[in-house]
Amino acid sequence: MEKLTILWTSDNKDTFFNMLAMYATNSVRKAWWDNVTVIIWGASAKLAGIDAQVQSELVQMIATGVTIEACKACADNLGVSGELEKLGVNVRYMGVPLTECLKSGEKFISI
Repeated sequence: MEKLTILWTSDNKDTFFNMLAMYATNSVRKAWWDNVTVIIWGASAKLAGIDAQVQSELVQMIATGVTIEACKACADNLGVSGELEKLGVNVRYMGVPLTECLKSGEKFISI
């Protein structure tokens, strides 16, 4: 199984819409990867938690089959855990899962 993990840390909407969302969604739709996971971490958590356009796109991405997770510590610190969970984002502590991903040699993009 070919898996891709995308670590999203930027709060730049243009980058979200014109790279991350586009590539992750097309990767699933066109079967470029068997599994695509986006990890929301840092400043991206705040953007995802408060911006209606970004939230709508995240819901569409999840419906397409992209797995979306968020760092619980970051989301809690920024006060957006509840909002992210309402969207269907799996909010959990991500230090161990990220480390396992990196150590396993999985394909990885950081934005």
